[in-house]
Amino acid sequence: MASAETLARAGRVRLMIFDVDGVLTDGTLYYSASGEELKAFNIRDGQGMKMLAGTGVRLAIVSGRRSAALARRAADLGVDLLYQGIEDKLAAFDELTARLALAPEACGFLGDDLIDLPVLARCGFAAAVADAAPEIRARAHYVTAAPGGRGAARETCELVMRAQGTLAGALARYLA
Repeated sequence: MASAETLARAGRVRLMIFDVDGVLTDGTLYYSASGEELKAFNIRDGQGMKMLAGTGVRLAIVSGRRSAALARRAADLGVDLLYQGIEDKLAAFDELTARLALAPEACGFLGDDLIDLPVLARCGFAAAVADAAPEIRARAHYVTAAPGGRGAARETCELVMRAQGTLAGALARYLA
């Protein structure tokens, strides 16, 4: 259960940013015989992201790696704010906030490893997957019950919607 402070932070989110490996995937890298990198994404995570976007919260994906599979997944989800091959995620975060004219407090970030720490320290709502590095879990305002690639993004999206009072409306479409 999220604390009142966590819900207040999630309630201010206007942009939710997701890391990829270890967050939208379980962190395992697969390579085909030809050397192509393959990724496995959780369909429920994607549904949660679509539902959150449907409430007016912008979505962004920031990854330290480059992958054609990720570009395809972002397109499938309608995520147009895709940053790949990013070594300095804080610089990408600063670019996003400037581009969208948002204060850092209006942004959330879901991460799992040390490269995510600078953004988690700056954003208003810092979330970590259950199997994140200890340093990440210690910095997060919210730690998911689900591990990366196994529902953590969906859980985070639903928390944001719950905090903003939009979850019931997002679910009503499916529960009619």
